[in-house]
Amino acid sequence: MRLHIAALTAVLLLSGCAGSSKVMVGQARPAIDPAQVRIYTVVPAGSQEIAQIEASSAIGFGTQGQTDSAVARLKAEAAALGANGVVLMGVGASGSSGGGVSVGGGSWGSSSYGGVGIGIPTQQKKAVGMAIWVPPGAVPAEVPMPAPAVEPDTPAKPL
Repeated sequence: MRLHIAALTAVLLLSGCAGSSKVMVGQARPAIDPAQVRIYTVVPAGSQEIAQIEASSAIGFGTQGQTDSAVARLKAEAAALGANGVVLMGVGASGSSGGGVSVGGGSWGSSSYGGVGIGIPTQQKKAVGMAIWVPPGAVPAEVPMPAPAVEPDTPAKPL
C-alpha cells in the first residue's frame, strides 16, 4: 500500500506545471489553428511581430518529447494570437536537484514503522520565440552559406 502511495505521488510530481507566457509587441489577430503555424529560424521578409512568447513542458526527465511539447505549446500560444509563424529563438532546459517523494512513519501499539524518501532529478524544457504574422507569398530569408575554401595553389577540378 505504501509503495502505491509513493508511486502515485511520484507521478503527480512528474506531471508538473506546464505553461506559457507572452509579451505583446504588436496587434493580435483572430485566432487560427495551431497546425497552420510554421516555425522559422530567421525572420521572413514583410512579417509583422505580434508577441514574444515563452512556453514550457511538463516536468520530466529531459526527453525529446518534452522539447516537442514545449514547441507545440509555443505554436498554440502563437495561434491564439493569430500568428501564423514563430521565429524560434531558443530551446533550453531548467532542472531541479531532485523532487522529493516521502512516506512517513509512526507507531501503532508496540509496533513502529519507518518512512521512505526518494529524490528524483527532473527538468523542464522551455522554448522562446517571436510570434509573427507572415503575409501570403512571403519568402523566408535565406541564411547565406559560406563559400568552400579553395587552396590558392590547387587547381579547380571540373565537374
